[in-house]
Amino acid sequence: MDGHLFEDLSIGMTASVAKTITEADIVLYAAVSTDTNPVHLDEESAAHSMFKGRIAHGMLSAGLISAALGTKLPGPGTIYLSQSLRFRAPVRPGDTVSATVEVTALDPERKRATLKTTCFVKGKPVIEGEALVQVPTRA
Repeated sequence: MDGHLFEDLSIGMTASVAKTITEADIVLYAAVSTDTNPVHLDEESAAHSMFKGRIAHGMLSAGLISAALGTKLPGPGTIYLSQSLRFRAPVRPGDTVSATVEVTALDPERKRATLKTTCFVKGKPVIEGEALVQVPTRA
């Protein structure tokens, strides 16, 4: 696993993780989260929604932000403190979601980092937000 201590971070650093969202991912996420909304699981019902077909759970894609923060930037030992999310477009089964995080601010006194968080499908943003994390230090 990659990762950075607070002392190694700088404004503008970025990292990404990507995953293709499968049928199994959607079904398993529905089971774990108990979100069995038909727009995620039933094609016939979803066809009548504003999306005209099934979509993945928004939080399933947002989970990739957590993966980027916890495994790449800052990396292992990072503690999530807050996250804002704005869902911009649906993610459909078979879409590949790329979550990118970018360091936008550093608080040396508290060893915290603020990161811009964005999920993309085919280069278009599907989720935008901001995360605040506690970052491990050398001390």
